[in-house]
Order: sequence, then structure tokens, then C-alpha cells
Amino acid sequence: MLRALIFDFDGLLVDTETVLIDAWVQLHTEDGITVDRGALHHIVGHTDVVHDYWAAYAPEIDRNLLEERYRMAARQLTLAAPPLPGTLELLKAARAAGLKIGIASNSSHAHVEGHLAHRGMLEFFDHIACRDDVAIGKPAPDVYLAALRGLGVNSAETLAFEDSVPGHVAAHRAGLRVVVIPNPSTAHFEFAHAALKLGSLVEISLDQLTTAFSPR
Repeated sequence: MLRALIFDFDGLLVDTETVLIDAWVQLHTEDGITVDRGALHHIVGHTDVVHDYWAAYAPEIDRNLLEERYRMAARQLTLAAPPLPGTLELLKAARAAGLKIGIASNSSHAHVEGHLAHRGMLEFFDHIACRDDVAIGKPAPDVYLAALRGLGVNSAETLAFEDSVPGHVAAHRAGLRVVVIPNPSTAHFEFAHAALKLGSLVEISLDQLTTAFSPR
């Protein structure tokens, strides 16, 4: 039977990924520089990707000042971002049904737990596994395996929720079935391992998930 749900955080529960691109575009627009927002799409969901965010600026630009402006703009946009549609309803239903609920994130505990607390969502989760906890981030399966251990469940009785290609690969490699809900930054990618792909969590209920994915 279905005993647990494990969620990615960024871009899945709260769209903290599109707003980072929004902040990047905002700075370029303020400075009169035309930029292609698609240039950042390839890094969504990855860690340790080297990218020159300010390549369109003149070489003599003060990059420290740009980074500070970017951090301020990104923080304001991120803090204002609400839980994505259907998120709270599914979490409440899972809690009421007695399912264990976890997070497997490529971000840090400080980032994930801070944003969950800011939105009053931290209490929903029984275990949070983050990039800090493992040697290798997504698309390696390590953070999902850590989440499974923390929840005390196995992959056959657990469903993963992801929005990015590396995230859904990580869940698949950990033996999980994956429901993919792309965000605006990832919607154009192919998700080869998705057991189900949705436009948002509003499109499905916990009862429907339980029927569709139990037993395996």
C-alpha cells in the first residue's frame, strides 16, 4: 500500500526557481540589457553548474554590486511566492490519512526549512533530506535514499513528486515512482521516467493517487 510521499521543494511546493530567473531578467531590464531567460533554464534543478550570469554586461562592471542587487531582488520575489496550487490540499490530505511525508531537496536545510517555516508548512513533514546530508546531489539518488531511510519506508510503498529532469532521474534511480509537475522553467523538458505528468497538484487527489499507485 501507499505509505509515504516524498516531495522535492524548489519549483515543486513553492516556485523558488522561476523567481530566480525573474530576478535575473529584472536586473538586465533595469540596466537596459536584452537577455534571453531561456539561457538559465538548463541549470534548473542542478547543483555545481558553472554559469556566467553576467556575461551580457561590460567586462568592467562591478560584479559584486550586481550580485548584491540580484540577491535582494531574488529574496523579495522568493519570499512573496506562495505555495503552488494544490500543495496544501495534498499535504493536509496525506497527513489526515496517516501517510508519512518527506522532502528530498538539492538545496540546503537552511533554505528549505526556512521557506517552509515562513509559509507555515514545516509541521507537515516527518523528515527532510537535503543536499547537506549527502555526498552527491541530484541526479544521483542519494538524497532520495536518505529521505526513505529517514521516513523508515521503502521505495515500493512511496511516491515521489518532482518538477525537474535531474530530480525525477534521482527519484527513479532510487526506485521510486515519480509524479512530475513541471514549473514554467522546466515545462519544455522531456521526463522519460515520469509515471504520471500533471500541470499542477490541483489535477489529482490523494484518493486518486492511492488508487493509481497501490499496490505496485
